[in-house]
Amino acid sequence: MSVRLSCMVVFAIAILLTSSLAVMFVFARQTVRGEALQNAEQTLAGTLQHIDNILLSVEQSAGNIYWDVLPHVNEPEKMEDYCRRLVQCNPYIVGCAIAFTPHYYADHDLFMTYVRRRGKSMMTTDKSDLVTTSTFGHRPYTEQAWFAEPIKKQRAIWSDPMKNEEVEGEALTTFSLPIFSREGKCVGVLAADVALSLLSQIVMAAKPSPNGYTTLLGRNGSYLVHPDTNKLLHETVYTQLEKGVGASVREAAEAMMAGKTGYKRFQLDGKDCYVFYKPFTRYEVPGRSMEKLGWSVGVVYPEDDIFGDYNKLLYYVLAIAIIGLLLFYVLCRSITHRQLLPLRMLTKSAQHIAEGNYNEMIPTTTREDEIGQLQRHFHQMQQALAAHVGELKQLTTVLKERSEVLQKVIKRTQEADRMKLTFLHNMTNQMIKPANAISESVETLCHMASKSASEKEDTTDVTEQAEEEVKTINAESKVITDLLNHLLDASDSEKGKGVRYGK
Repeated sequence: MSVRLSCMVVFAIAILLTSSLAVMFVFARQTVRGEALQNAEQTLAGTLQHIDNILLSVEQSAGNIYWDVLPHVNEPEKMEDYCRRLVQCNPYIVGCAIAFTPHYYADHDLFMTYVRRRGKSMMTTDKSDLVTTSTFGHRPYTEQAWFAEPIKKQRAIWSDPMKNEEVEGEALTTFSLPIFSREGKCVGVLAADVALSLLSQIVMAAKPSPNGYTTLLGRNGSYLVHPDTNKLLHETVYTQLEKGVGASVREAAEAMMAGKTGYKRFQLDGKDCYVFYKPFTRYEVPGRSMEKLGWSVGVVYPEDDIFGDYNKLLYYVLAIAIIGLLLFYVLCRSITHRQLLPLRMLTKSAQHIAEGNYNEMIPTTTREDEIGQLQRHFHQMQQALAAHVGELKQLTTVLKERSEVLQKVIKRTQEADRMKLTFLHNMTNQMIKPANAISESVETLCHMASKSASEKEDTTDVTEQAEEEVKTINAESKVITDLLNHLLDASDSEKGKGVRYGK
């Protein structure tokens, strides 16, 4: 009973606890999701500002050199110095090019000066770390987007990443400023290159979460910021979609390319992730070109980074709840077992009493609860039952003794009856002979009387003979009378015995 009662109590507590925990964790998950959204918004804003600060730094450095270049447009020998100054003064710039339209200089069909860092060196003043060339890429610079677009649009632009025209294997994005002559004609371009790997390294240094990362997509789907340098150099979002990624990844990529704001859940490498995204916008600064770049910035969080602590807390709480329920069961089992000990004792005592052990001793108790009252009442009942059984045993003994006496009396009575019958038979047998003699004498007298009347014989002889017969009748009658007297005496004697037995 204690086990069943303990299980019922623990089951009820488990249902209540489970319901409470379920409600708590549902609201907690909603709260965690809300905090994740808020943190993602803040991270997006911070990442966007961080990237924009880098771009603004490049724009300002290029603008400063640009104004130094304008008075010396017709001095091609100075272009290399300006390029070096720009690369050296800004650690984010890995290369600088100053190129002019064909035949701008009479003695040059094409003129271009390109200064770049050797390898991936950062800010340096050592000239040996800078390399000067007159070409860039495998095509004429006039056919390349960083030169052709600002000439065409006649304004400063940020070009999409160049993945097939990289320098020493690096993907680049370029800020280009059109150079105008004194007549207002666009005659050249000053371009500052930013390595995407360097930009990613700087942005990734501020991780949004232990396993999260930031990504920046260009208008053509190129990766400007991504932790995988292979994607920076060779892949775009579209090439990745062509590889057959999941529908969730496709939806997230299409939403980012469409310039939307929001978040999506998707699976990447078998892991559930969330991407929070918004269009990349630049802060307004006086004199800054504010054309829309068509970029989109996103922050990717693995679900474990968002709900990891929540899930751990869930496991901890479940483990604590299970251990608590087990301990509660043990405690409840112990308490109920102790509280129900009197009931088990009363059950055993009742079984013994039912088996006929009416003197079974039931201990007293000092408990004042219902079980204590039941034990005291059961004790009183057992004492009353034992007393009643004692009285019944005593009465049974008396009845048994009286029954034995009655049996003896009955036996004696039956013996007396048999003796009486025997006596009567004997007396009857003894009375048969006298009775027969009397009967014969009476018949003889009757015969003699009838004979004497018919034959008229001498009465003397008849009288004598009659007297003899009368004497015989008297004698036999006396015998019968004596026998009857003896019978009456025996009857009176038996009657007296019966009176004595009745007493």
